[in-house]
Amino acid sequence: MGTGWIILIVVVVLLVYLIGIYNKLVRLRNQFENAFAQIEVQLKRRYDLIPNLVETAKAYLKHERETLESVIAARNQAAAALPKAAKNPSDGAAMAQLGGAEGALGSALGRLNVVMEAYPDLKANQNMMQVSEELTSTENRVAFARQAFNDAVMTYNTYRQSFPPVAVASFFGHSKDASLLEFADSAEIQAAPKVQF
Repeated sequence: MGTGWIILIVVVVLLVYLIGIYNKLVRLRNQFENAFAQIEVQLKRRYDLIPNLVETAKAYLKHERETLESVIAARNQAAAALPKAAKNPSDGAAMAQLGGAEGALGSALGRLNVVMEAYPDLKANQNMMQVSEELTSTENRVAFARQAFNDAVMTYNTYRQSFPPVAVASFFGHSKDASLLEFADSAEIQAAPKVQF
């Protein structure tokens, strides 16, 4: 076998290996983009449920107007941030904006829940119980979808940063890491609760 054949075989093997790297980068990017699409579905469901929750609570919480308005304002801000993040799930700024808006919405919903605790009739209302249950279920789905997205992003980033893909990733259009979706209250969630007697 001549030197020409050996060089040709080495080139073909190298080319097949580079094609494999490219295909894996594309597959991993598509996985995290699909994972974000699942988050988008759940967040849209959440955004649709919040006005129902507020409308149900309005009759009982007439003098809590500021709380209700802050929930709607936070919902609208989060709903406005979602399309930007959905357009490009690898955009760190869009993901940070969505994370901040979601944190603000979570805070506003938390304040609403605290206010609702003071109204036993509201808590016992069948419509309120149903909407609250749907919202809780959706919150769980959002958390699960967010974890799946962050796992897919981590897998993509790890592969893109490892050798040899790191040497050719930017050549294939994969020049930057994808961003995780972190909510503004992530640090608070991670911290152990303080109990005082």
